[in-house]
Amino acid sequence: MAELTAVAVITVLAVISPGADFAMIVRNSCLYGRTAGLLAAAGIGLGVLVHVSYTVLGVGLLLSGTPAVLTAVRIAGACYLVWTGWQTFRSRVEVDTSGGPGEPPPRGAALRTGFLTNALNPKTMLFVVSTYTQVVDAGTPFLRQAGYGLFMSLAHLVWFGLVAGVLSAPALRTRLLRGQVPLNRAIGAVLVALGISLALAPA
Repeated sequence: MAELTAVAVITVLAVISPGADFAMIVRNSCLYGRTAGLLAAAGIGLGVLVHVSYTVLGVGLLLSGTPAVLTAVRIAGACYLVWTGWQTFRSRVEVDTSGGPGEPPPRGAALRTGFLTNALNPKTMLFVVSTYTQVVDAGTPFLRQAGYGLFMSLAHLVWFGLVAGVLSAPALRTRLLRGQVPLNRAIGAVLVALGISLALAPA
């Protein structure tokens, strides 16, 4: 019970702390509507499962102790965030301010943005690896460890799904989209800043 409580508390705190995942949900939900936001949230949940899978298999400990691998993941994630942020910053696409979505990206693209943002995020990698190595006992049964991983993924899906639902609510979304160019630039600048800070973070 103590182990389960610790995993739950750490997961909740990690999920609700602002970061690249949150910024990507804001981008998709405000600019493209609820479906794009929810698909991005689902992608984030799937990204968490990637980190859980290799950690449960024991590869996570090896990765966390290999600076070159962590650096490569960090740079890849940073480049993805900077590229997405720049595309958002310079976007001139006008979205209908009546509250309905404009021209949303394909469903696969919306899912992919969430997945890549999380799967390439070394902070999520270290969160999952440290939780399993510092909190979860080595003798914990495999099925229970897998259950912890599913909980982590579900927590991300539920939280970011709620965020997507709130930000894509017609009244709020309409108000946000009345200043579309400033909104694009603000979201884009945040994503670029996150990418740069990730690239410059010490190994």
